[in-house]
Amino acid sequence: MRLVSIGECMIEMSGAGENLWRSGFAGDTFNTAWYARATLPAGSVDYVTCVGTDPVSQQMVDFMGAGGIGTDHVMRHPTRVAGLYMITLKDGERSFTYWRDQAAARCLADDPAALTAAVNGADLVYFSGITLGILTADRRVALLESLQGQRVAFDPNLRPRLWPDTETMCEAIMQAAHVSEIALPSYEDEADFFGDADPEATLKRYADAGATEIVVKNGGGDMLVLADGQTHLIEPGPKAQPVDTTGAGDSFNGAYFSARLQGLPAPEAARYAHGIAKQVIGHKGALMPMDQIAKDAA
Repeated sequence: MRLVSIGECMIEMSGAGENLWRSGFAGDTFNTAWYARATLPAGSVDYVTCVGTDPVSQQMVDFMGAGGIGTDHVMRHPTRVAGLYMITLKDGERSFTYWRDQAAARCLADDPAALTAAVNGADLVYFSGITLGILTADRRVALLESLQGQRVAFDPNLRPRLWPDTETMCEAIMQAAHVSEIALPSYEDEADFFGDADPEATLKRYADAGATEIVVKNGGGDMLVLADGQTHLIEPGPKAQPVDTTGAGDSFNGAYFSARLQGLPAPEAARYAHGIAKQVIGHKGALMPMDQIAKDAA
């Protein structure tokens, strides 16, 4: 089994006390790779991105490798560096301040041949709306073309600040949906930008775009799962009090992919992934240490 995740890893700065900050590395598609690696007992998880040649970029690559995530397809840019963000928390909910205009990851699709080689032989290739949002229009096309013939999973992860306008964002999201077998939209985001009246409308829109397996996440509420032509309502159970919701959706995605690659039916995989996400929101920061995740008790 081989999962390939494509996107941007950034320097994460999270609060460690008054006027104190703790640094780490995170980013939506990297977080997903992290939780897939943590819950996938066999097989490989590779990450595809572009970083700089500076010492911090090397530390980032070393961190990936130490976590068991493959870095053979991490490209290097001679002048750019990694992007950075800072997390601000209030009642467990997070907000972000970003510095990413010169991030090397914006060049991850500059070499289409390298992208094609990176995904060759994968059992599943994953990317997100953030992956699209950091790229120029022509590089978005190059990325989607490199995915032709692959089994593709996509999380829209709608972030309007990355886009010139919401119309461009929504158009690009649906273009990505057309090349994806698996879609993992979040209903609240989809309602805000596509006007979906309910999760059923979100599911139908992605099914109409061509996705055959869809998980409509719902902020801890009931989820909808479409798989094998059947729609299932997944009740997540009692809510957990969040300490930090950073990475919740990413951990869900990673655990879901892991479960599906191991042959678990989609509804059971969604329940399992929700259990992993409930653990993650009780931990500060995007990445919960792998050895602290209760994988069998999700």
